[in-house]
Parts: sequence; C-alpha cells; structure tokens
Amino acid sequence: MEHITTTSPSHPKQSSASQKAITLSINTYHIHEPSMVYYVTKRLLDIILSLLGIVFLLPVFLIIMLCIKFDDGGQLFHFREIIGLHGRRFHALKFRTMIPDADIYLAAHPELMQKFQQNMKLEHDPRITRIGHFLRRTSLDELPQLFNVLFGQMSLVGPRMIHPSELPRYGEWATKRLSVRPGITGLWQISGRQRTSYEERIMYDMRYIDSRSCINDILILVNTPKVLFKPTGV
Repeated sequence: MEHITTTSPSHPKQSSASQKAITLSINTYHIHEPSMVYYVTKRLLDIILSLLGIVFLLPVFLIIMLCIKFDDGGQLFHFREIIGLHGRRFHALKFRTMIPDADIYLAAHPELMQKFQQNMKLEHDPRITRIGHFLRRTSLDELPQLFNVLFGQMSLVGPRMIHPSELPRYGEWATKRLSVRPGITGLWQISGRQRTSYEERIMYDMRYIDSRSCINDILILVNTPKVLFKPTGV
C-alpha cells in the first residue's frame, strides 16, 4: 500500500485553514471491491441486528419520546434528506434534537449560517434543545435509523450520511462515495467525530470504502459503544 499526502476537495465557502492538506494513509494502488460473500453477509447482519435492535430498544425509544414531548411539546422525529447508494435520495429518521423551525432560525442569523457552511456543524449550536444535547452527545438520536437499515437505505456500518448539497464537496470522489450505503456508525464515528475537520471526514469515508471487509465492519461495531459511553461531541 502506498502512503501519500493528499489535499481533499475544497469548497468555495471554506476558510483557508480548513483547506490545508491533511496526511492520512490511503490505498492508492487499487480501489478495493469486496466479494459477493461480503455483500450478502453484510446485508444479513444489517437485517438481523437492526431487527434485534428495534425490538430490544423499544423501551429506550419510548423513554426518549416522552422526554422530547415533555421538553417542549414539539414533534418527536426529524426527517433528514440524505443522498445514498447510487444517488438515491431518502429521509433518515432521527429523534428531534433541535427547536422547531431550526432552519429558519439559522437563516435569520447569517454569522451562524457562515460557520455552519464551513463544517456543516456548529460547535455550540443554540438551536439544540436540553434533551437534544444529551441525545447528540450519546448518539441516541440516531437510533431510529435502524428502520432505515432494515429498509435497505442504510447500513449499520458505512460512510457518514450526507445531505445532497454536501456531495460537491467530495469532488473527484463523489461517484466513489455514492457506491456505498451510508452507515449509522463508521470509521469517522470512532475516530474523533467532532474533533475532525470536514476534509478529514471525507478521507475517513474514502479509507473505509477502500478497506471494506466483514472483519473491519465488526471491529467498528465493537468499538462504537466506547464512543457512546465516552461522549465526544454534539
């Protein structure tokens, strides 16, 4: 495997600091294409584990739903538009963690909008509710995505899910990014989360795609609870 220093695709609205080259080990010799056994095994695991997760986590679902409703009385779920495998769009299901009309609030504050567009996240997002802070720190807000996994729109392990507007930031790697289902967890999830820049997240996505295997997926799944029990961001 060849090790190179690579500059990830930039975006016109990114700051100069976020456009710096980042050094990561990536496989440039070939693009790894798993066997059919991998795809069949991965899908079977997705179906079995998502079903088990939905059944056993139903009490947790109910508790979270009650907390959200008692917090501000708003809607329980948020439907986020995602671009998935082969460019198909769908809505990822999440527990709502923001105030109602969060997008309108962001549009009314240009300084926040500018920061958001740089990294697609806000370090201290004023739109997040009280219960939302806890759900995001522990990633419990993403539990409803088990239904997306069950329906075949997502996988338990994969690249980060992204909004269609984010795809141009992948530049020459956009097609490669759409060759894999997005995951609830993945290499980025266990490698720093909020401490990583957007460019680093893209590199983690590419590294995952080039190193896909059942063993790697299992290792990521095993390490994910460590992230949940040791919160790193919102």
